[in-house]
Amino acid sequence: MLAFILKRLGQSILVMLAVAFISFMMFRYVGDPVASMVSQEATIADQELLRDRLGLNDPFYEQFFRFLGNAVQGQFGISYRLQTPVADLILSRLPATIELAFTSSAIALILGIVLGVFTALNPKNWASAAIMAFSLVGVSLPTFLIGIGLIYIFAVELQWLPSFGRGQVVNLGFWTTGFLTESGIRSIILPAITLSLFQMTLIMRLVRAEMLEVLRQDYIKFARARGLSKRAINFGHALKNTLVPVITITGLQLGSVIAFAIITETVFQWPGVGSLFINSVAVVDVPVMSAYLMFIAFVFVVINLIVDILYYIVDPRLRIGGPARGN
Repeated sequence: MLAFILKRLGQSILVMLAVAFISFMMFRYVGDPVASMVSQEATIADQELLRDRLGLNDPFYEQFFRFLGNAVQGQFGISYRLQTPVADLILSRLPATIELAFTSSAIALILGIVLGVFTALNPKNWASAAIMAFSLVGVSLPTFLIGIGLIYIFAVELQWLPSFGRGQVVNLGFWTTGFLTESGIRSIILPAITLSLFQMTLIMRLVRAEMLEVLRQDYIKFARARGLSKRAINFGHALKNTLVPVITITGLQLGSVIAFAIITETVFQWPGVGSLFINSVAVVDVPVMSAYLMFIAFVFVVINLIVDILYYIVDPRLRIGGPARGN
């Protein structure tokens, strides 16, 4: 187990180094941040002075190793646009993105498993057919269209829920949360549902397909022949053996939600990391863009490491067979 984790950590470090290099190359040589920072009256000499102060005239290797060393310490420089440390900007917006991502993933996981099991155990039921037909909405419609539709129905017409913002939040010192206020809870409902619909559909269809396949296996037939109850067979044996692919999809989707919640955050004006990145792209705020890419890569690396470990724990074949998945 220890060797397995150490090997995965080594691979994760290599991935982060590659992402750091790509991040540096992409954003250091795309656009001119100085042009967006100075006024139109600034002279060429003023621009060169600012470029020297930011270290943009230093050799490539000096800039990269300085960037890498600062990134290891969690320092990504000062935002060109806001003149604030980038780490502080990301940390101030991170709670909003994390709460939205975990809420939507929890909704998707719970409903996806429940609906997937129901449609697998009742494949010819009219309710199962209706659920499968409705699931096409989550696959077919783009996220922004779902969000706008929910806003129109529940915020504009029914006026049950707010259409934008995070609501009132409580500052706990190290974290700001909206779960402790009524307006915060009401504000997260629509964006969380919008973000969870695609994940829920994916998990539901995966659980249904895997469970139907498992129910055809010989050991399930043998369990029925032994006289085990349907509950024991369906949930003690069949459902348990569908968990491995579900763990993978859920883990990867959680990373995707954190990384690509930009559209949902934009539609609902959610003050998260994604909206910070969009605003930074508009003004070529290089430190923020680089830090965002590094942050997303770190999220994916950590989640993939957790998924691999869960694979190792859940699937006994990986422990008995020796080499782990991907070896």
